[in-house]
Amino acid sequence: VVDSTSGEPLPGAHVFIAGSMIGTTTDGEGRYRLERVPPGAHRLYVSMLGFEPVHIDALVTAGQTLHYDAYLVPSVIELGEVTVEARKDTKWQKRLKTFIRQFLGETPNAAETKILNPEVLDFDGTWWGKLEARAAEPLVIENRALGYRIHYFLKEFISTGVTIKYDGEPLFEELPPRDDAEAERWRQNRRRAFFGSFRHFMLAALGDSTREAGFVTHRLLALEDARRSHPRFPLHMADVFDEGPTPETRTLRFRGFIEVTYLKEKEDPAYLRWEHSYYQRTPGSQRSWISLTDGPTAVDPTGTIVDPYGVTVYGYFAFERVADELPKEYRPD
Repeated sequence: VVDSTSGEPLPGAHVFIAGSMIGTTTDGEGRYRLERVPPGAHRLYVSMLGFEPVHIDALVTAGQTLHYDAYLVPSVIELGEVTVEARKDTKWQKRLKTFIRQFLGETPNAAETKILNPEVLDFDGTWWGKLEARAAEPLVIENRALGYRIHYFLKEFISTGVTIKYDGEPLFEELPPRDDAEAERWRQNRRRAFFGSFRHFMLAALGDSTREAGFVTHRLLALEDARRSHPRFPLHMADVFDEGPTPETRTLRFRGFIEVTYLKEKEDPAYLRWEHSYYQRTPGSQRSWISLTDGPTAVDPTGTIVDPYGVTVYGYFAFERVADELPKEYRPD
């Protein structure tokens, strides 16, 4: 990893497989080595303070050794210093509270998750509810519900009051449990977070095993149909996948909305509060809806949507956010 202008090596740069626990920093000569990278499509992310981050989309096959050089361009915009007093500003504190709720989520796991360095965040907002956030450094997030410390390289966060868009590259690190009881609690919580999740659904869809995994899928012409007695059309997920842009990826292609019902777990009461129906009904099966944001989009073998904005999610999938994310290599034992 070198400075693109001077050609000098950059020690201490972060190099990692996005969304995983595989990462390192460069040595004094700017060199790095990542081992035990599983076969598949991966995004290699390189970042260093004062430089524009770069990523390399790599296809890894078993037994293969790959060599990638990264040339980092110095940041054009210098980050101004912000005093501690400014961070105590009432408006900033209010926006931070909104950001934490919208970014981490409002699930039980979110209640045990903290951003350890919120002072690196800056916000822009409007009186009618739009909020944009950016981070001068990677966010350090401690999730005591799932047992991870996450270094989250935030690229974009925009909340309009109606929709929330965020993009970034997380690097996961396992926390040491205090005792055997906490280790077991984390194991159970990770299983619970995985089953019924969007990644679980996409992996099942890629493997043509949604029914066995507990998912039922229907096609809807409009999202409003989900709240009315309009007909639902049973959908076989194999019918909405085509060949992808590479041999390892698939293309997700459909019109309208796909309704996803997970039958093996009830909604958390916190979800009813989140969707403002706590006093109107009792928890039922978890229901979500997905749509394509701008036409067909690629999916990699880990169930990750290659374009972070390629799919829009609603319902339970939208309820679960960063505090419920797991490393992409995680599979229940």
